[in-house]
Amino acid sequence: MKNFILCTAVIVLCACSGSKNTADKWIGMTKQHLIKSWGTPIRTFDNAANGEILVYADQVYASREGDKDSRMAGSNYWNYTYIYVDKTGKIASFRNEKQNFAPQSIDSQKLADMKLLTVK
Repeated sequence: MKNFILCTAVIVLCACSGSKNTADKWIGMTKQHLIKSWGTPIRTFDNAANGEILVYADQVYASREGDKDSRMAGSNYWNYTYIYVDKTGKIASFRNEKQNFAPQSIDSQKLADMKLLTVK
């Protein structure tokens, strides 16, 4: 019985390790493989000189101690994962970021001005 519980715990832990937080394992993999696993990115930026950037975002809601019974829904922040894909279609790097703005407000010109539209 102990072995069964131990095996079950190991399987659950291994299954949980396949989340977006472990983007390191995607370096060198193909863009198609990533999209097949994570789904369609919420935004895509084309950078003809260096490849493209796939943007994944998760909206995070957090409740405060006094708001347990409140029905108000408000976004506290967004977790962004920027995946940099090179010209050959392979993932070159990634960057995680926490922001207060929605993905629709990401401006590719501002990213270019901050030199963030290049494969790292």
